[in-house]
Amino acid sequence: MHIFRTSLSLLCSVLFLCGFSWGLGSDQCKEAQEKAATLHKLGDDALIRQTEAKIVSLCPDGAAAHYISAVQLERVGNVDGAITEYRKALQQNAFPLASGNLGLLYAQKGMNDEASVELTRGLASISDPKYHKALGLILAERKVYPLAIYHLNEAGRDLTRDADVFIALAEIHGAMGQPDKVLAEYRRALTADPNSEKAHLGIARVYLARNEQDKALDQLKKAEVSNPQNRDLHLMMAGIYEKKGDAKVAEYQYLLGGKPKARPVMAVLASAAQPGAVASGAGPLDEKNEQMLKAAIKESPDKAVEAYEKLGNLYRLAGRDAEAIAAYQEAAYRKSTSSSVYLNLGILHEKGGKLDEAVVDYKQAIRVNPDDADAHLRLAEIRNSRGFNQEAVEQYSEFLRLKPDSPDIQLKLARIFARSKEYNLAISAYSAVLKHSPDNADANREIAQTYKAKGMNDKAVEHYKKAIAQQKDDQESRNSLIALYVKNKQYDEITGLLKESVQLFPDDANNHYKLGLIYEFRKDYDNAIASYKKSTDLKPDHARSLNALGRLYMKTGRISEAKEVLEAAKKADPSLEETSVLLNNVRDEFNPEPRKISNKLKSSRSKSVKKGKKTSKGSKKSKATKAHKPVAKSKKK
Repeated sequence: MHIFRTSLSLLCSVLFLCGFSWGLGSDQCKEAQEKAATLHKLGDDALIRQTEAKIVSLCPDGAAAHYISAVQLERVGNVDGAITEYRKALQQNAFPLASGNLGLLYAQKGMNDEASVELTRGLASISDPKYHKALGLILAERKVYPLAIYHLNEAGRDLTRDADVFIALAEIHGAMGQPDKVLAEYRRALTADPNSEKAHLGIARVYLARNEQDKALDQLKKAEVSNPQNRDLHLMMAGIYEKKGDAKVAEYQYLLGGKPKARPVMAVLASAAQPGAVASGAGPLDEKNEQMLKAAIKESPDKAVEAYEKLGNLYRLAGRDAEAIAAYQEAAYRKSTSSSVYLNLGILHEKGGKLDEAVVDYKQAIRVNPDDADAHLRLAEIRNSRGFNQEAVEQYSEFLRLKPDSPDIQLKLARIFARSKEYNLAISAYSAVLKHSPDNADANREIAQTYKAKGMNDKAVEHYKKAIAQQKDDQESRNSLIALYVKNKQYDEITGLLKESVQLFPDDANNHYKLGLIYEFRKDYDNAIASYKKSTDLKPDHARSLNALGRLYMKTGRISEAKEVLEAAKKADPSLEETSVLLNNVRDEFNPEPRKISNKLKSSRSKSVKKGKKTSKGSKKSKATKAHKPVAKSKKK
């Protein structure tokens, strides 16, 4: 036996010295892969670089090293090189992060079949919101809507500031014919990005389908602030204005949309004859009139200002923008005193995306005619879109001086004041809007936010209520109103509002959870438990509802049920501190701490020891007494 053990130990020594590791030498590669798996959680760039270098040094030819190489190539924009390295990493070992990242790159290159395979592999081990989003978009494109909704909802849980996730969900619900859910998702997109052009346009389309023209127009105006160059929204606005009978504004919007409406030839000629013609519709070019104007310019070049303006009108109305710009520029070069020359020139430059040139043109139009309302408005819109608040305020104010009955422009002015935290001016501007349109939901919501920022909570509550009365599904106003009620300890109002929210959004687990909280606070435990259960029915991994349910079960003595749901809460969100504390208390109920018992034992033992000492002293005394007594008796004898 001793010989056998000696031989075996020698054999092992030889094998290890020869470099044969029976797989144990892969410990460093395993460590490298474990480090690579946590790399995305590091926030410090310097630490990331150090860790990457450590990973490569641990296992230079392993899967983790190829993964790091891929990440670094991706970082510098070398997509093809990164794909190659991710593939090498996967050839050596199953690596969920490599699969998921490779799937993202495949999706970026439009290789959707390959992308869906790799993203699915990545998600099998890692619930990364980026993977969920990419896979959800692929499934949406393939019209696999239920799965797409699942993955996009999973992405939305973490990517709360990514409006594209909610826009994709809205488009899916639109394809499924669910307009209410479309609106809800677009509003979530606006919560993520209040300036989302796509979300405003999407909401506008829903309102148009419902024939709610004013609401649609309001959304389109908000989209216009984000992107004044979007031709589709101008065409949509043109259609609305046309239905409302405002032909002049409709024609202007058609022009901005790049599809001017054709008008009869006689109307075109009449417009061309007017030096101050406003942009209207495209029609056939009147060649005879063109030749006459050119002849007039040739005969009297020094007096050709008006002829150039008419020629510019003629070309613009025929849709020949480049020639119209050239003609207007000639008129401007000759010091035209007609503000229409500069206004029309600015409109054409804006249409072509030359905003800097348009700004110069509009300013020149205002210099020539300070009362040119259209020039003030166009200039204000550009300055507002670029964030030049002070200049935008000045131009909007001038437009309102000339056209005071313009609540939509007053609302834009109010928003600038609110953004700049000039709350008193904002309240004044919002009040002007509400004086004209008291039921404007947006104005009520926004003035409420302004009052809240000033600490004027009673006024804020008043306007949030009005906003909700006009728009029942206004979740933003509901949440803000609940926050104010909590601050004011108005629990009846909170309960009523939350009950209404649950009725309006029965599939929203968070609403049931919030209602449960208020029931629990009011010691209505049966209704609280019912609300928490409804929340977990809708979303089985809703950690806060599970935690709250466990807390209530403990309060009501249902310890075994408490333990079950608290374990589920811990699994759903390990970071919830209250869950850990509650679980420890539950375990104490089942298994009291030995420490407590041992303390009792110690104390009882110490008492018995003391008692024993007293007894021993007493026994000594008794012995002494007994020993003494016989002596006494003997003396008597």
